[in-house]
Parts: sequence; C-alpha cells; structure tokens
Amino acid sequence: MRSEDLILVSVDDHVVEPPDLFDGRLPAKYADVAPRILRKDDGTKVWTYDGNEIPNIGLNAVAGRPPEEYGIEPTAFDEMRAGCYDIHERIRDMNVNGVLGSMCFPSFPQFCGQLFARSTDKDMGLAMLRAYNDWHIDGWCGTYPGRFIPLTLPPLWDPQLMADEIYRVNGKGAHAVTFSENPEKLGYPSFHSDHWDPFFAACQDTGTVICLHIGSSSQLVMTSVEAPIDVLITLQPMNIVLAAADLLWSPVLRKFPEIKFALSEGGIGWIPYFLERVDYVYQHHKAWTGQDFGEKLPSQLFRDRIITCFIDDPVGVEVRHRVGIDTITWECDYPHSDSTWPQSPETVMKSLAGVPDDEVNKMTHENAMRFFRFDPFAVRPRDECTVGALRAQATDVDLGFKRTGKVSDGKGVSITSLAAKASGKK
Repeated sequence: MRSEDLILVSVDDHVVEPPDLFDGRLPAKYADVAPRILRKDDGTKVWTYDGNEIPNIGLNAVAGRPPEEYGIEPTAFDEMRAGCYDIHERIRDMNVNGVLGSMCFPSFPQFCGQLFARSTDKDMGLAMLRAYNDWHIDGWCGTYPGRFIPLTLPPLWDPQLMADEIYRVNGKGAHAVTFSENPEKLGYPSFHSDHWDPFFAACQDTGTVICLHIGSSSQLVMTSVEAPIDVLITLQPMNIVLAAADLLWSPVLRKFPEIKFALSEGGIGWIPYFLERVDYVYQHHKAWTGQDFGEKLPSQLFRDRIITCFIDDPVGVEVRHRVGIDTITWECDYPHSDSTWPQSPETVMKSLAGVPDDEVNKMTHENAMRFFRFDPFAVRPRDECTVGALRAQATDVDLGFKRTGKVSDGKGVSITSLAAKASGKK
C-alpha cells in the first residue's frame, strides 16, 4: 500500500480549549463562575476556576514549532498553531496530515476531569463538566460530522453520577469516556474495589470504551529529581504498563464481561513480553494467589478486551499478531511533541512496510471505527477519505515553523516542575 492510499483514524490527539467554550452552555446561576482566561502581568494567559489558576492553557501544544522550542509551554494562544484550539484550523491541519478522524483528549480540565472533581461546590462542578461535554460533542466534534470521535469526561466524585452522564452523552452519540489509569493516585478507590461498579455497568450497557491515557493518574514515572527530562519522556509509556497489570489482575474485566478499555498513548512493542509474563505468573502462582480466569489465560482476556495504540512502533508492528491484530489502533498525538504531524503517513508507512493491506487497514482505521462506532464513510465516500484525497484539500496550509524565540536547551526543565504542571498543581 502507498502512503497516499492510507486511511488514518487517530485515537489519541488533544484539544486546547478555546476561551468561549462555556458561552451559552451553563445554567444562568453558574454563568458568572465559569472557567475563564486571565491575562497575567507577564503577558501569559491562564485559565482560572473556583479560585485557582490552571498553570498552562496548552501543555506541550508545540505542533508547528521548531524542535529546539519544544517544551512544556506555550502559555498563550498566539504562541500556538491555531489548529490546537480552532476547530476549522484543526480540520485543515488534519487534512494536510492526511488524517481522516480524530479523538481528542482534554487539556485544562486534565485527562479525566480532575479540575471539576476538585470543585468546592459539586453541583457547580457537575454543571461545568456537563457543559464541557456538550461543547466537546456538539461544538468541537459536531461542527464537522465524520471527522471526530467524541470523548467525554466523567464526574469522578460520584460513580452513580458517572453512570448517569454515560447514559446522557450516549444519547448524544458519544461512545468513549476518559478515565484514570490509576484512580487511587487521585485519592479515589482502585480498580480492585467495587466502588466504580455503577460506572462500569453503564459503560458495558452502552458499549462505551473507557480510555486510560498515560498521565491520567496525575503522576509520572520518575527515577530521580536530578535526571534529565529525557528520562521522564522515555518512561512515559511505563504508566500504561502499570495500568495494564493493575487492570488485568483486578476483577473488573471478569466482573463485566463485555466492557472494553483503551490504553492511550502507551505503544505496543512491550505487550508480547507483558502477556508472556502474566500467563506465566497465572499458571505458576494461581494455586496460592487465588486468581481464577476460568478457561482463559490472562493474555486471552487482554487481547479480547483491551484496545492498544501506537504512534511509530516498527517492533510492535512486527510482532502485531502476538499483540492482537484486531485490537491495535493508530494515533497521531497532535499537537504534542511526540506527534508525527505533518508527516504521519510517511512515518507510519515505515512501520507498516511489508504488512498486508488488510492488516494495514485494521490498524490504521478499521479497528478504531469498530470499537468507537465511528462511521466516516456514512458522511463522505471512502475514496475521499484517503491521505491523498485529504491532502489535495489542504494545499494552501502553511507548514512553516511558528517561532516564538523561546529556545530551550532542556537543561532548565525541572522534572518536578513538569510533574506539577501535568498534575495541575502549581
């Protein structure tokens, strides 16, 4: 298959929320306390909500900037590429990259809505969260039908409210929800308790996929405060390995036999060894640990119920059948620094060299379409969904670098400060 013939659906991108997100979406009693953008004395802009500042409006939103300017900034919309926050420009950036569909994780509310969960007034927090979900479904995704997979936030503080929200947004066409890779790190019960059962039951009942993004525990894997930032970036996928083990050995997948989870931005190359290890542990230790998977091995349960994804993973694609060819999906990660934008087709083709076309189609779009009930072909003919067709619509998109002059050598980046920003703490 040629790169221009690919159809690409990304299951992990990110949106930088626009300032007018909450306009007209809140009950009148909460309109004056909605999150707002504040310009600080130093010229930077931050979101403010419930007496707190969210320290970065677009953490690592660096698409279109020269690599030497990558970092945990920018802190102003005019330092970002407009496609980060403007839906019309996002479509143009998707087209120039040949990407048909996209699922976008949140930025300022944090990966699973931790910001709203910390609201001093939980009724206010619920109103904000529902307004956010309505904006995401109707405003962000709804503006261009057939181009986005809606992804909603859960009200973490109450599992029954979480279930209610799953049913509400399912009625609006949303079949994916973001959740924490390790809720215990957020101060909530773990996967090993029955605390989340109403939420899990609603997800199973509606066919809603639960997406666990790296960093959604508001913690990062770190070795030392003295380690260079490269260590943290290298170890980021380890968060998802920890989550996979925690989830697989918990009762959740066996208690809810139809539920599906997605491991977002975790890569796939590690999975074959992980599955070998869990099967060995089960067979070698189950007599005294008490685990019981019935007639299945843990690896079979993983391949049946866990959706995985990769950005650029030649080794993972090489062992794709040991990972599970029917559950692998692709991601772009726009606009973060790990993203392959605007050369995603060319980059992913290096991983897909020699792979049969039917398997390429599964990994690049068919699996994602099936799991997330996403049908772009109902909106536009298939031959208009290819990389080549989409790029033909974006010949005027400027791909020149957007320079800010804020060049970093990486030495001034503190792992502890980055972790604090990722968790939403000052």
